Amino acid sequence: MKKLGLSLLAVVMLAVSPVQAAVVGEAAPAFTGTDTNGTAHNLSDFAGKTVVLEWTNNGCPFVRKHYDTGNMQSAQETATAMDDVVWLRVISSAEGKQGFLSGEEANALAEKEGVKATATLLDPSGEIGKAYGAATTPHMFVINPEGTLVYAGAIDDNSSYDPASVEGATNYVLAALESVKAGESVDPAETKPYGCSVKY
Repeated sequence: MKKLGLSLLAVVMLAVSPVQAAVVGEAAPAFTGTDTNGTAHNLSDFAGKTVVLEWTNNGCPFVRKHYDTGNMQSAQETATAMDDVVWLRVISSAEGKQGFLSGEEANALAEKEGVKATATLLDPSGEIGKAYGAATTPHMFVINPEGTLVYAGAIDDNSSYDPASVEGATNYVLAALESVKAGESVDPAETKPYGCSVKY
């Protein structure tokens, strides 16, 4: 009986185990996402380019820290000014959850906040977020021109939600982009993301 109980426990644990998320050093999961203007984007569309993925939720204080100070917009502008760099924001908040926005609402907010990203993808089903294991907002990923995930984690090294903490913080994403541009290994390639949980 005890043996049977352990077997059942193993089956239950297997059933609730999460799907394997994106792994740094391996091919980034393929995806198709629709942006706020109704245009579909496939990861394969950006072959040969470096892609930044930013998970966002406008109601999260950690996201607000970066947008209210202009830090995220500055990073987006710096990144997209580089040759062949694409920055995609992803909203994986489910309908009815914090951060959920329609395309029209997201566009209005982006205009108000001066967002400099290439596009914002709407992912209310959470399909893209779960494929990458996006856990927080913000949660950042960098994919090199060969399609390999080379960075996953926090945007910077200060996990406080205090807007004043932006000053002097090391931006891991911009550092990763510089390393990719120089043909060097990204270091650190992984950091612990911080912020609000993604509202799947």
